[in-house]
Amino acid sequence: MPKPLVFLFVLLLMGSCAQPEARRPVSQNSGSFVNASVSRNQELVAQQEAAIKAVIAKDTTASFTSSENGFWYTKTVVDSTATYLPQFGDQLTFDYQIEDIYGNVIYPKQQISPRTYAMDQQELISGLRQGLKLMHQGESMILFLPSYTAFGYYGDDNKIGINYPLKVKVDLLSIDPQNKNESNN
Repeated sequence: MPKPLVFLFVLLLMGSCAQPEARRPVSQNSGSFVNASVSRNQELVAQQEAAIKAVIAKDTTASFTSSENGFWYTKTVVDSTATYLPQFGDQLTFDYQIEDIYGNVIYPKQQISPRTYAMDQQELISGLRQGLKLMHQGESMILFLPSYTAFGYYGDDNKIGINYPLKVKVDLLSIDPQNKNESNN
């Protein structure tokens, strides 16, 4: 084999054994996406809160309270003698009905009730979970839940769409305390 061909062959072999260079990541400015997403969510929350407040303002029979958890509620049946509120691990039995904020029934009470729930140990939409913590046994409550305290961005994959505010009517039937000595129902 002629020397120039051997030299060229060796040169090609040496060049092909070089370490591959890592590709640099394509940089993206994600700050603008995050800012736009935050703005959209703030507008959505403001729209839902305005719609809920408008419905509440039309209801002259009840006085609604704004909770620190972002929803509005009123007790429709009150037990002034009860002192025990649900605690972590208590077994609750309750009936409830889910409606849109205008009162159109989405899930009737007969379809989804009664429900047994271990307080803060099982899945439950956050607005309903927080509302139950405000109730005594035997009480009834109406909750207006913005979508972020209900089924949020995903909906329930059935009748409730994405970012859908709800009205929930709930009756707390019983509380079975985890620590039996604490209850004074």
